[in-house]
Amino acid sequence: MAQMMRAVEITSPGGPDVLQLTKREIPEPAYGQVVIKVAWAGVNRPDALQRAGLYAPPPTASDLPGLEASGEVVALGAGVSGITLGDLVCALLPGGGYAEYVATPAAHCLPIPDGMGLKEAACLPETYFTVWSNVFARGGLKAGERFLVHGGSSGIGTTAIQLANAFGARVFATAGSSEKCDACTALGAEIAINYRAQDFVEVVRREGGADVILDMVGGDYIPRNLKALADDGRLVQIAFLGGPKAEVNFVTLMTRRLTMTGSTLRPQSDLAKARIAEALRASVWPLLAAGTVKPVMDQSFDLVDANQAHARMESSGHIGKIVLQVSG
Repeated sequence: MAQMMRAVEITSPGGPDVLQLTKREIPEPAYGQVVIKVAWAGVNRPDALQRAGLYAPPPTASDLPGLEASGEVVALGAGVSGITLGDLVCALLPGGGYAEYVATPAAHCLPIPDGMGLKEAACLPETYFTVWSNVFARGGLKAGERFLVHGGSSGIGTTAIQLANAFGARVFATAGSSEKCDACTALGAEIAINYRAQDFVEVVRREGGADVILDMVGGDYIPRNLKALADDGRLVQIAFLGGPKAEVNFVTLMTRRLTMTGSTLRPQSDLAKARIAEALRASVWPLLAAGTVKPVMDQSFDLVDANQAHARMESSGHIGKIVLQVSG
């Protein structure tokens, strides 16, 4: 391999234009890691938060943005087993995906699902790790329960709708336009609620309340979510686009036996992420191979146009996932 690679760095905290193409040294694999020659990299909200200076990478992670990618394994660190040079994989990354090469723990790599290309596979890790660990592991969603996801047309939302539907839940989603609501129902949502025209609390309560809610809005949605829950319901928080603070009446939580929980993925230990990867391999990868669930694609951009990809994402006009083409 050449010693230098193209990469996109964050030159200073700010808007999309602070993303600039640069040259960096190709990473070397540490113990238990592989190096992937990146074909495609996923673009996610945490990338934009990092770019804005609001989501610092862990101390040992690359300062380059990018939390998921697909490509070819080109180097193996000591202690790696189960992966060989030349394997095509998609992987959850500690950072560094906006580059021609990236290092990541081998245990966070998953095979490309049968019948799927590298472009689509680059969309899987960040969203599927997040949805599985929060909706099913933390939220405990079961067949027959009622599930509400906010932002149903986002990468997280389109994944959550499909997985909840595949595992037998009744699915409800919110979105901000008729087009986005139609996309949610096409993916398996029983009811899609245009939050600009309807009160999701009233709609969901008419159906008996939600057993699990997946929310990335926060702010004034938090007390409204609690009202929308059924007794013994679980609110799972994964982001705070509307702010991290709210006033909550804990008498309601106690008398209705509600649970509030949540998580962020990036700060979790390598072992915790490896366990999520194994659960996905066993329970979700067969669904992807069968076509029961699949990534919903929005637009792709060249690596050099990462700023345009961020602008597209932050416009909230997208439906599904945005990706960067890194190599051919």
